[in-house]
Amino acid sequence: MPYDTVWYTRCPVPSPLGIAARFGWIDAAFEAHGIAVKSIGESRDASVRESHFTHTLPWSFRQGGNIPAIRARSDGRETRLIGLTRVDEFQAVITLPDSPLRDLKGARIGVPRRAGPIVDFHRATALKGIVSALTVIGGTAEDVTLVDVVVAKPIITERGDAGLHGLSRRQPYWAEIAALAAGRVDAVFVKGGEGVAIANLLGARVLVETGHHPDPNIRINNGTPRTLTVDASFIEERPDLAAVLVAQVDRAAAWARANPEETRRIVAREVGVSEEAAGAAYGADVHLKLGLSLDPGQVAAIAHFKDFLLAWGFLENDFDVDAWVDRRPIDSRQEAVAE
Repeated sequence: MPYDTVWYTRCPVPSPLGIAARFGWIDAAFEAHGIAVKSIGESRDASVRESHFTHTLPWSFRQGGNIPAIRARSDGRETRLIGLTRVDEFQAVITLPDSPLRDLKGARIGVPRRAGPIVDFHRATALKGIVSALTVIGGTAEDVTLVDVVVAKPIITERGDAGLHGLSRRQPYWAEIAALAAGRVDAVFVKGGEGVAIANLLGARVLVETGHHPDPNIRINNGTPRTLTVDASFIEERPDLAAVLVAQVDRAAAWARANPEETRRIVAREVGVSEEAAGAAYGADVHLKLGLSLDPGQVAAIAHFKDFLLAWGFLENDFDVDAWVDRRPIDSRQEAVAE
């Protein structure tokens, strides 16, 4: 039965949905159809906020890291993949500036580990980055020692947590950097604007950078590309509203192309880093990269990553990525242009 409210969520990353949400375009577009809009991330209910990772709320949509979206589909959540946004980003295995390490082979590499019901996407992201780096130098995971770095803090933080020191969320990599500084590991994986900021803070030496590698199977990780997924009941009951969603995401991408400086400021605010760090991580041309597509090569890269997650134990069930894709909203956009 159709609902009168749609829920949305986005990760703190460069995304057209983030721009559209900041400008109020999502709210206005849906309210014009008599549909209220609520933010999953701003809910006071922890079970609602958890849907950011599990995609359990009916009539919801999400753009962000692809690991939770892939895991939700693997767990049987009836979702549809309606678009991908590819913003290549800094991804690197780093070590301390005075480290004698010159080659990954034989190194102790720290990998975060969090307990709990939510997929440990931080761990999966790090492992993919490490495996990709080893592939680039002709190695495999057997050539290094993967050292668990246990992170006791939960992924979902409570508002007002004193440990956040007034910020809205906990920055990543703090546990891995502590292990690196203590000499328990030789190297760690970092990515994105936060990763650039951490590397700068440490004066770190980059051992291998993979975020701009020409092979999409090397480059792909939780943030490259980012998935736009919707609850299946939403798109089946109101395909017209799914088209409205895509139209607003397209509007945001077009605005970004025309407003490069403001786009960089918004991206920096979304990620929670300086504009300089955002530019270093995502490139000076990030305003040109926020379009939505279902490029076959990127869909194939998602399938490759799904296989990686399955092989490394982050998924219990396999599924067909091509069958997950629903082209109707994007196709309706193309039909509208043709008319």
